[in-house]
Amino acid sequence: MWNFKQFERNTAFISDSGQSLTYTELQTETERLAEAVGKRCLVFSLCSNTIGSVIGYVAFLQNRIVPVLLNAHLDQDLLRNLINLYRPSYIWMPENQEESRQDFKKIYSAYGYCLMKNTREAKYPLFDELALLLTTSGSTGSRKFVRQSYKNILTNAQQIAEYLELDENERPVTTLPMNYTYGCSVINSHLLVGATVLLTDKAVMTRDFWTFMKEQKATSIAGVPYTYEMLDKLRLFRMDLPYLRTMTQAGGKLAPELQKKYAQFACDTGKKFVVMYGACEATARMGYLPAEKALEKYGSCGIAVPGGKFSIVDSDGTVIDESDVTGELVYEGENVTLGYAECMADLCKGDERHGRLETGDMAKRDEEGFYYIVGRKKRFLKVFGNRVNLDEIDRLIKAQFDYMDCASAGTDDHVCIFVTDDSKMEEVRKFISGKTGLNQSAFKVVYLENIPKNDSGKVLYTELAKYI
Repeated sequence: MWNFKQFERNTAFISDSGQSLTYTELQTETERLAEAVGKRCLVFSLCSNTIGSVIGYVAFLQNRIVPVLLNAHLDQDLLRNLINLYRPSYIWMPENQEESRQDFKKIYSAYGYCLMKNTREAKYPLFDELALLLTTSGSTGSRKFVRQSYKNILTNAQQIAEYLELDENERPVTTLPMNYTYGCSVINSHLLVGATVLLTDKAVMTRDFWTFMKEQKATSIAGVPYTYEMLDKLRLFRMDLPYLRTMTQAGGKLAPELQKKYAQFACDTGKKFVVMYGACEATARMGYLPAEKALEKYGSCGIAVPGGKFSIVDSDGTVIDESDVTGELVYEGENVTLGYAECMADLCKGDERHGRLETGDMAKRDEEGFYYIVGRKKRFLKVFGNRVNLDEIDRLIKAQFDYMDCASAGTDDHVCIFVTDDSKMEEVRKFISGKTGLNQSAFKVVYLENIPKNDSGKVLYTELAKYI
């Protein structure tokens, strides 16, 4: 997957605990761990943004051992269910959690992590090109995983490194969990060029995060829309960050107004702001908005990554050639993953997608070939005969009511809007009624202390369903 010999003197990782690892040391540690495993098999890797965690990830991919990346803080009942369902041969986990694993025996440890052997492992075939299993649901313990191949991962890492113009001088700081496809792609693409990845689990809202980032002279930061909403509240634009060169955003559509604000900031300070579009089903990235177009094309998710192709199709699957016509966005490329797995028997399946992914996103293309996401195919409702875009409702409310989080869901003729400020409930209902031209009776506003989100900051709509 990676050629570490050409970067052997470079530092691969620096953690906020003060540990560091050169590429030579990384190679040595991964070889030791792979030898302890000793075979191609399935391993559950309980992830954190630490050196021990990334050693496991790299060791498994480099040596054709198949990891399932899970959050180290996943609920124990959910983890137990996944273990019973997939019967992994090993678990790579923090040493301070080892006592919680009955039926597993500790056989190896390094950098605060230990390898636990399953005394009740199941033997079953793995598709030869299967490299990695990732969940699309963050920390919820879903049994459904995306099956990624070695070609998928390497291709997408190369695509990202090319359009971001990455080299060994980069020092990205981790703001996202490594078991999340976006966070994982940051590691993949930077190891490809011999860069130094700064590892921390500290949240961007904490003083410790910024102390670490500044001390280690981080050159780039990556975030989902929620991250950039928080950075706006922290007044990132007033911070003295001389070493920060690049800000990337993916994991959902950033409000166009906020996208413009960051694009203007980057333009004024000589930095790069790159909006990206992706999905776990496409390994990570499918599209990006070149930094030089960030201000001119704000609101756009850009163009396809190098070697990839976008098209827009109508409800019959016919390609739409005209500009400014909405349809479903389809992506084609070598980074389109193999398919899904929902149990151990699915791990022998081959390529079910054949390089083509129907994204489920509704989009349009302008006359210059730049794409704009207008909403999810499943996030449209019919309300009193009118088509309502729930993502647009969320955007309007967030733009009007500064510093208030919200999320909308519902069924036809009934929209439920969740807000985190109980003093604004009636005001929100009147505002959105006016904006949509629909009677207030179509909208129900519910107060929640916090909008439920997964560990990548995406709203958990399944958790909201019980209020509808």
